[in-house]
Amino acid sequence: MNGPRRPGGSGPSPRRASLARSVRAVAWSLIGLRAGKEYRQDLQSIQPLHVILIGLLALFGFVLLLIAVVKWVA
Repeated sequence: MNGPRRPGGSGPSPRRASLARSVRAVAWSLIGLRAGKEYRQDLQSIQPLHVILIGLLALFGFVLLLIAVVKWVA
């Protein structure tokens, strides 16, 4: 017994990424810097719901930042 197995396959199941790793992956993706090896690991471990939620929060924060800058300048 080498570890948990996937229901339909052989071998250990991929480890799920933490929320912090998801935040880091989304942040690097937003600025366009992702290493190939890290990208492939993230594809296997990051939960899509985390990516969607973090992306929406980042978008909301960016819009608030733009509004604050416009009010400060105007």
